[in-house]
Amino acid sequence: MQKINKLLFFIISSMLLVACDNTKNIENNAFPQDTTLCQFSSGVCYKKVADLSVGLMIDPVHTPSEKPLNVTLNFSQAITDIVMRIEGRDMFMGVIPVSLSAIQDNQVTGTLIFGSCSSDYMVWRVFVSFDYQGKSRTLMYDFLADSPI
Repeated sequence: MQKINKLLFFIISSMLLVACDNTKNIENNAFPQDTTLCQFSSGVCYKKVADLSVGLMIDPVHTPSEKPLNVTLNFSQAITDIVMRIEGRDMFMGVIPVSLSAIQDNQVTGTLIFGSCSSDYMVWRVFVSFDYQGKSRTLMYDFLADSPI
């Protein structure tokens, strides 16, 4: 009877180990690609307001959690009074202000770090507010944290 119990334990344990195959889990956790998200691995992400084009680039392009990220914003025309922050799009993760450099040649840069999320799919939203042609404007960019390249 004891040999049968040991054999049964071995068979069940082996089945559980096979069920935890990492390759299989990775394939099952794949999310469909959301084409509305910025794909920095493909280049600068552009938005338009009025006749102004604004490009956002984040480096490293796979936007890793808990690592410093370099942010660059390029404007096709002169702007003033720029402010930038990021927030979780679907989950509250706090408000993260981004300290930006002075505007030089219609470009600003900054750095930020955001925390990791316990889910495998965390979308962040960048809010960029500025004055253009005497009016306050705001643009939003969405991107995936820890994006596969």
